[in-house]
Amino acid sequence: MLRALHKFPGLIAAVLIIVMTLSGAVLSVLPAWEGAQTPARSEPGLTVATLAERVTLTYPGVEQIRRAPSGRITAFYFDNGRPGAVVIDPETGAGVADFEPSAFQRWMTNLHRSLFLGDAGRLTAAAGAGALLVLSLSGLMLTARRVGGWRNIFARLRGPLMGRLHVEVARLTVVGLLLSSITALFMTASTFDLIPQSIGPAFPAEVSGQTGAGPGNIALLRETPVKRLRELSFPYPGDPTDVFTLKTGSGSGYLDQGTGATLVWSDAGPWQRLTETIYMLHTGQGAAWLGLILGLMALGAPFMAGTGVILWVQASRARPRIKGNVAAGQADTILLVGSEGGSTWGFAATLHGALTQAGHSVHVDAMARFAPDRYTNAKRVILLAATYGEGTAPASAKGFLERLETRSEARKIPLAVLGFGDRQFPEFCGYAIHVARAAQEKGWPELMPMATIDRQSPQEFARWGRALGEVIGTPLDLSHSPAIPRSHALTLVSRRDYGADMQAPAAILRFALPKAGVFARLKGRGFGRFAPGDLLGILPDGSPVPRFYSLASGTRDRFLEICVSRHPGGLCSGQLLNLSPGGSVQGFVRHNRAFRPAHNRKPVILIGAGTGIGPLAGFARANRPGRPMHLYFGARHPDSDLFYAQELQDWQADKRLTSVTTAFSRTPSRAWVQDALRADAPRIARLIEDGAQVLVCGGRDMAAGVAEALADILIPAGLTPALLKAEARYVEDTY
Repeated sequence: MLRALHKFPGLIAAVLIIVMTLSGAVLSVLPAWEGAQTPARSEPGLTVATLAERVTLTYPGVEQIRRAPSGRITAFYFDNGRPGAVVIDPETGAGVADFEPSAFQRWMTNLHRSLFLGDAGRLTAAAGAGALLVLSLSGLMLTARRVGGWRNIFARLRGPLMGRLHVEVARLTVVGLLLSSITALFMTASTFDLIPQSIGPAFPAEVSGQTGAGPGNIALLRETPVKRLRELSFPYPGDPTDVFTLKTGSGSGYLDQGTGATLVWSDAGPWQRLTETIYMLHTGQGAAWLGLILGLMALGAPFMAGTGVILWVQASRARPRIKGNVAAGQADTILLVGSEGGSTWGFAATLHGALTQAGHSVHVDAMARFAPDRYTNAKRVILLAATYGEGTAPASAKGFLERLETRSEARKIPLAVLGFGDRQFPEFCGYAIHVARAAQEKGWPELMPMATIDRQSPQEFARWGRALGEVIGTPLDLSHSPAIPRSHALTLVSRRDYGADMQAPAAILRFALPKAGVFARLKGRGFGRFAPGDLLGILPDGSPVPRFYSLASGTRDRFLEICVSRHPGGLCSGQLLNLSPGGSVQGFVRHNRAFRPAHNRKPVILIGAGTGIGPLAGFARANRPGRPMHLYFGARHPDSDLFYAQELQDWQADKRLTSVTTAFSRTPSRAWVQDALRADAPRIARLIEDGAQVLVCGGRDMAAGVAEALADILIPAGLTPALLKAEARYVEDTY
């Protein structure tokens, strides 16, 4: 509900909000500009009486003197029946320039207030302000939910760059946007008399009927400093029944033009002060610095509108359009999806189609929108859950476990969990396992035992579908074709071969960065940015399922580089190692932001073996000299398996690598990387106690040995790898 409340007003009102905030940002500069153009400020202690006398000497036909919030003083007068207006120098009372209202300011103000549409435009602008208010409040609550509560509202963000930019700008500008939207709504309500209006003093019933009292003879004018003046109106010449009218920041009243007496005076009440304060907060008039700050904050709205639309488009592309999706309260089958990249939604669409064709009413939604109270007719709940990173929730399942835990009791609806993952990763279907265990502990009946799908296998999905059909008494034939990610042709430009002497062929493969035109990049069809540690997905010939390799390069390197070793029977590794320069494969990038050095200056310990050195080499290549970075690398033999031998020397020479420690298992010493760690235990313990981050890449057996070695090394310090993992200081990328 909260996400929809944030999304739909933004999409509907995006153009209106952009127009209103951009025009508001332009208008916010004008008070400061006006202040810069204002003549020298009046001398301390200058009174309204003295100022009025000076002006009347220069302009005997003066009708009115006004002081703007910027301090600019303007006199309006008649000369031989012709009206005039000048900007006054308060020190002399003489005009320094003709006063001409800015046509640009008037045009921009009309655009901002009413879109040139009169009252209808004012109401439309108010609707835009209301949408901005809803967006600001809902965005704040979504951010608090994302970072784990209001206490962490300014905590460091994780996730895709576009989403982080959207939230970062929101956190910087939300106060100004809230202030601008609330004050705009107040001013619109005031324009349409929907709120009480302050009433000035009534015109005096009696006057002396005398004339001739100059401003210098009027006590109240002598007591009123110019800095408090808003407006002084002179009596009409020759009319003894007219009076002086004085308006100040503290009130307004009428003064007798014959005796100088104060006839009527009304102090500014709380409501008038509130109204003037709101006007000042919205326009910046009287506080030019505030106007500039609010103007800068207003520029965040167009940026967030743009990034918000991009995020919405990305999310909509990630989900297939499911026809005939029944409302949650009418469905007999609830399918909930936890997906990071979008592929699991495709399986959900296939299952939805098969169940619908078999006569079932099916509702598909994200696991993050889990709402059992809405499933009033449901006979079963099926969860299709992928795993992100090391067993964490994918994007569309954020908050599911929390929603499950906060329910006091389970609904008596049978529930099944189907996990999606890749067996080459240690946390295979880890999140789905957590979900199945939590549902069981909460007492949800089990529809069927938890099952898993490896590498998006259509065959495994079809077998699971047949088992589901037997349970619900409906034969199901799930024929699913995984969606092939948008890929690019990657041309191999160079290769360095290793491992031949050890009968373990491997290579460093460097591909040219695909080129994309401006139009393709604007449509999001370019290759996109990437960093060392991100994953390069390769689509081998004859398979729709990609294989992933950790990148040893970033966008700034202007090439894509991976380390590949041949696996027995490996379809993708075989094709890659048979590739010659000039040949090409299809590939794409998947971000892996959890596996990269933290953004700080603390030491980094890189640990890897074999082709696991790929991303570690990328981290070293991208490191800035001065940040301590220590590499521990294990291989078979230095003569055949020492990847990046020359680069390691160069990176040590230019201080991108502080130290390099190697271990070789096919030499007389027969050492593995965990042996190198134990041999250097005091330094490693000291580095970790100083806040070092540990990044491990390689095979699962190697990673297990490294974790065991580090556990022993850290015992004296009272630390463990598990504790470091919880602090994001121990991160693995294993296969």
